[in-house]
Amino acid sequence: MTTVSHPWHGVTPGEQAPRIVNALIEIPQGSRAKYEIDKESGLLKLDRIIYSSFYYPCNYGFIPQTYGDDKDPLDILVITSQPVQAMCLMEAKVIGVMQMIDNGDGDDKIIAVAANDPSVRHYNNIEEIPPHFFDELRHFFEEYKTLENKKVEVNEFGDKAKALAIIEDAMKTYNDTFKKK
Repeated sequence: MTTVSHPWHGVTPGEQAPRIVNALIEIPQGSRAKYEIDKESGLLKLDRIIYSSFYYPCNYGFIPQTYGDDKDPLDILVITSQPVQAMCLMEAKVIGVMQMIDNGDGDDKIIAVAANDPSVRHYNNIEEIPPHFFDELRHFFEEYKTLENKKVEVNEFGDKAKALAIIEDAMKTYNDTFKKK
């Protein structure tokens, strides 16, 4: 009999975490559909269609077995040369973090590149990414919920060291919260 693992709880963060992590993609780059993992079943569910004419600027997902300040798995934005299918598990090389506040809660977004995409895997640090990419990210995340009367504030972009510390903390918080002692 085949057993299917829960994407959040049954998949590891990766053998090389926090530097190279497993990323489970929920939303492909270019999508207007906001998908997220259903915490109970592990299925991918449609949360909503974005109210505005915005599209996700890169692949959006989470790092398994992490727990962020927003009581969800830690979010990750993975830069690739092509959109990646939802529910795809991929290795992602961490290069930085976008720190933001979403409706009053901290909601960090780890920024990474696909470890197996020859078009982007040469990037090692957030400073190497063209500045306009960050303008697009900031604009998307600050504006995409405006028509829902919700406020998102992007605070800052942090370097790889900051991102690695956030991932380590989120893995520890997950273990403290969910693992039996």
